[in-house]
Amino acid sequence: MLTGPHNLGSHLRDIRARIEQAAVQAGRDPAGVTLVAVSKTQPAESVREAATLGVTEFAENYVREAADKIEVLRDLPLNWHFIGAIQANKTRAIAGHFAWVHSVDRLSVARRLSEQRPFHAPALNLCIQVALVPEPHKSGAPLADLTELADAIGALPRLKLRGLMCLPPATPEIGAQRAVFARLRQLLEGLNARGLALDTLSMGMSGDFEAAIAEGATHVRIGTALFGLRQQP
Repeated sequence: MLTGPHNLGSHLRDIRARIEQAAVQAGRDPAGVTLVAVSKTQPAESVREAATLGVTEFAENYVREAADKIEVLRDLPLNWHFIGAIQANKTRAIAGHFAWVHSVDRLSVARRLSEQRPFHAPALNLCIQVALVPEPHKSGAPLADLTELADAIGALPRLKLRGLMCLPPATPEIGAQRAVFARLRQLLEGLNARGLALDTLSMGMSGDFEAAIAEGATHVRIGTALFGLRQQP
């Protein structure tokens, strides 16, 4: 159940206002920042409510939960993003259900997604998750492997490499937040200087999305600030 009062409309208005303010302060067009609502553990009814309020992009971490939710909500024009750790035995389901995958960190997974993407579907949008600050319990491609990995993924069929993603350690200090996000932006700029045409920086969550926008985020992944905290029954 949700903890505290659940007013999705109010939360969404607040988030949109904060996104707009952060973008304007950074000299950016707010339309260049996409809100991706992280709906993991949320019931389909909450997703449907958010959709009626204009949210079209939703992210999930768990394949089985997501597949059930996507099927129930198939009548809505939604784009689904996978942002969780990717197990090799789940790539077929991910390739078949999602429009975006933000958490690719190795070539073997990208190859499976390429091979298993349905031929009737458009190219699967991919971001490489980068381990900017290596943490044992988090996925992410090592910095030393990024250039080679990006080149290899970019050559695979039925995939479209769009950009980079990061999941940095939580910190309340905005300067530290911005330093990590600036590093991801610099890596994307470096890849583009080599001839890639990447347009996506998936970075920033409920606690740091304003710092991410200041450093160029195009997709902010927001769950708690939108749907509220959840507790186990």
